[in-house]
Amino acid sequence: MTLDRAALLAGGIRLASGVSFLVAPERANRWWGDHSEPDPTTRLLLRSMGYRDALIGGLLVTAAVRGRDTGGWFLASGGADAADLLGGISVHDEMSRSQQLIGLGGAVVGIGVGLWGATRGRRSAV
Repeated sequence: MTLDRAALLAGGIRLASGVSFLVAPERANRWWGDHSEPDPTTRLLLRSMGYRDALIGGLLVTAAVRGRDTGGWFLASGGADAADLLGGISVHDEMSRSQQLIGLGGAVVGIGVGLWGATRGRRSAV
């Protein structure tokens, strides 16, 4: 069985990001560029994003370790970032420069990684 290192790395990063939003949403929010104290609705959304990212990342890692096709999980990962970018564009003018660069820039990178991973061909056990 071959280990898909790219999927393991991408999934591990998404899993770690998701867990950070679940364990310490305020700290994770600051790390992503927002230095204000989040209100209850924002904390709810941060935790929801954490569950989503932990789930997608964990399943991407699992597929990578088991030698399964990871393309669908890369696509799900990129899709999650596309949703974040689409939502972020609607409030772009209300975001600080650091939020724009880190949050929206990170989403663009995530979309690229997701598309690359989904289209690079099947990686499975030999």
